[in-house]
Amino acid sequence: MTQPITQDAFLQQYAQTNRFRLGEPVQIQTLADGSGVFFLRSGPRDFVRDLYFFDAATGAERVFLTAAQILQGGAESLSVEEQARRERMRMAARGIATYQLSPNGQQLLVPLSGRLYLIERSSGAVSHLDLGPGGVLDPKFSPNGQHIAFVRDNTLWCHTLASRETRALTRGASERVTHGLAEFVAQEEMDRMDGYWWSPDSQKIAYEVADTTGVERLQIGDPSRPERPAQQWPYPRAGRQNARVSLRVVTLSTLEDRHLGWDAEAFPYLAKVTWQGRAPLTALVQNRLQNHAQLLTFSADGAPHLLHEERDPAWLNIDPSVPRWRADGTAFLWSTEREGAYTLELRAADGSLTQTLTPPALGYRRLLSFDSARQRAVIVAGDDPRESQLYQLDWSQGAPEITALTTPGAEHSAVVGAQLRVVTRASDTEAPTFTVYRDQTAVGTLTSAQEAPLSDPHPRFERVDTLETVMLRPRDFVEGRKYPVILHVYGGPHAQMVTRGRLRYALGQWMADQGFVVVSIDGRGTPHRGRAWERAIFHHLGDVPLADQVRGLRGLAARHPALDLDRVGVFGWSFGGYLSAMAMLGAPEVFRAGVAGAPVADWRDYDTHYTERYMGLPDAPDEAYTAASLLTHAAALRGPLLVTHGTADDNVFFLHGLKLSNALFEAGRAHEFLPLVGHTHAVTDPATTERLYRRVMQFFTQHLAR
Repeated sequence: MTQPITQDAFLQQYAQTNRFRLGEPVQIQTLADGSGVFFLRSGPRDFVRDLYFFDAATGAERVFLTAAQILQGGAESLSVEEQARRERMRMAARGIATYQLSPNGQQLLVPLSGRLYLIERSSGAVSHLDLGPGGVLDPKFSPNGQHIAFVRDNTLWCHTLASRETRALTRGASERVTHGLAEFVAQEEMDRMDGYWWSPDSQKIAYEVADTTGVERLQIGDPSRPERPAQQWPYPRAGRQNARVSLRVVTLSTLEDRHLGWDAEAFPYLAKVTWQGRAPLTALVQNRLQNHAQLLTFSADGAPHLLHEERDPAWLNIDPSVPRWRADGTAFLWSTEREGAYTLELRAADGSLTQTLTPPALGYRRLLSFDSARQRAVIVAGDDPRESQLYQLDWSQGAPEITALTTPGAEHSAVVGAQLRVVTRASDTEAPTFTVYRDQTAVGTLTSAQEAPLSDPHPRFERVDTLETVMLRPRDFVEGRKYPVILHVYGGPHAQMVTRGRLRYALGQWMADQGFVVVSIDGRGTPHRGRAWERAIFHHLGDVPLADQVRGLRGLAARHPALDLDRVGVFGWSFGGYLSAMAMLGAPEVFRAGVAGAPVADWRDYDTHYTERYMGLPDAPDEAYTAASLLTHAAALRGPLLVTHGTADDNVFFLHGLKLSNALFEAGRAHEFLPLVGHTHAVTDPATTERLYRRVMQFFTQHLAR
């Protein structure tokens, strides 16, 4: 058996490295001239990021700028609005948390402590932009690099660099009517953080108006500090009113402000906006049930024109990487699941289909780059759901030629620029790498400061029936011995537990080394297995995912007698927390102990865009919501259950944990409830993380080991 001191050392490492995320190169941007790469990186146990530059000619990298240099000893501070925005981005970073390159690559923008700084690339000179009082959100260069737009006090502003003039571009904003900011569900569920878009000629800005007047406002208070006022946030729960979203265009020179019309009653969701090259302003809108989407262009007078539309009997996923227009506006790339799996298409300017560029079997996932002059694209795809590969598409000679840029056995992603490409590779046997390529030639690597886990994971992958599974055994595993099992679960949409990345299994290996076999299973509803596989959970968010977890467990146990199905525990967070609790309530004959982290207790209390996509509106069919609610089944609890939840969670609000605990109490079912005071949905504090997982393993050891 592994010695306790090793277990403690690993858990401290896991917590202090923020689950081994710290030290990784992030926000990688290549320079158009091919001279180098900018990126952010922290230390291996430090949340403070610095800005680095990689020189493509020499292969050397250096610190380009730090927050300490900018602030000159001053303390960093964040507004409540910026903290909320970072929570939507799952960003815990401090220091230089984000930056933007000018279009010509000669200047950089760095927002820090509510102020905005301009940095000259050649000299490194830093100047504070005097934009007036108040914090700055989402600053962006204009395409010509002469202006900087930003949002302050829910109003869209513009600063002209040459004249140093700063002026408000919009009027009428208020606490509940924002200009230029994406509303909550766009940020949280649509992968859209942008709320305004420059015209290619830098003369106009399209911007979102989000009116939350009718949206229910939920309060988040600090129970340990009742003297502090609670914060209020507009949060649209399933079946209730969303923010009313519209799109407008303001002209910089005249401040003429024009409304862009579409049928917002029929299509209330603004999923995507692009304004590229000589192409028209383009927007993707969805109906409330998300089974009908229209791709629209807008004429100069603001009138909408239908370019293309998609329908699906269940729901339509959003691919945020498309549409991508040719520079001359004559065609665009689009993706669809109409054939049962994602394919990438080339469509003409009128929306008509010109060419299908990828076969369904390739497993298209997202577009990384589009070289319209050479009729080439780089995409992420893969027929193995555990892996992701990079491919180049070339249709310059007619039929598309598909060239693999990476080799199987790993997950790959990339940042693709005009001349340089930075490829990230993560496998289950090697540390992640970040390689810089010019064409097909590697010119160097970006240094990662990530620590290697003290408890080096050894995942064992198997397909059981149709299910992808992974198993972690103790390092001192003894053949012929029976081991209790921990099912480490997510099991819901848009996320996988069974992939090739090594670091995701570090915690599971630590759990296994304490005398358990740890298992994860990707069932129906998880991505990259085709349309039918994913949509099997339509109106069945609880029972179908749970049935697949049980099926996978039994299939593994039939192959591996070491798995003791009389001693099975289940643990997960967010949807995984929901499924852990549902396992304890819905399959008590299988699961003997469970830990549910930040679970959704009742889908009626979760947000509209996520919930209604899979469940429909609560009043039709209401029985689906009732069946999927943990509250419905509270009396079925038979084994020990630990529920833990952050009191400041603004994604799965703390009310879910409270409602579940109360329903169990009223049903006379003993359980444990652990509130994480002051913590949000993502627990990043090292001390809390360490204590939390120590408590989890104490719980499983107490109830499963014998």
